[in-house]
Amino acid sequence: MDEAITLDKIIAALADSPLFTSLDAAELAEIGGITEVARLNSGQYVYRQGEAADAWYVVFEGRAEVDQRAATGATRTIATLEKGSLFGEIAVLDGSPRPATVLAIEPMSVFRFRRDAFDALLQEGSLAAYKLVAAMARLLSERHRQLTNQIVELLGDDNPVALSVRYEAGGVPASRRLE
Repeated sequence: MDEAITLDKIIAALADSPLFTSLDAAELAEIGGITEVARLNSGQYVYRQGEAADAWYVVFEGRAEVDQRAATGATRTIATLEKGSLFGEIAVLDGSPRPATVLAIEPMSVFRFRRDAFDALLQEGSLAAYKLVAAMARLLSERHRQLTNQIVELLGDDNPVALSVRYEAGGVPASRRLE
């Protein structure tokens, strides 16, 4: 991990990540231009639950745990992040505080994409930035689908509990029942 991470290495690593597969070489270079590299020691926080979201990340090397604190105060590990994992994008996309804590569990390097730099690319009409937003939407949709399936499996056929999810579209409240 002591070796320098050059722009060429950043671009090559991004090209290998599923999130970036729709980008061509010029677009990868454009995104590489706003990429920062952060190195963390084991036990160091990338960010903590409740903090303002100022960046999203991709793991270059190493591993981290995603922990979430419930209203009861109990903390649970909800995911492990490894090479190529994208994280932090939800809070950056919607402006909400961090919903979880990310802690390096071994020395790691991450690519950090500052919200203001990424937003500037969007404002400039960068096709690369728009392709990444579309890829994030696909990823979030997949995660949502997996989570819904897990909830249904946990409830089982004999559980009388009905889940109700409230969606707000255009400021108009709407309810939808999960079956």
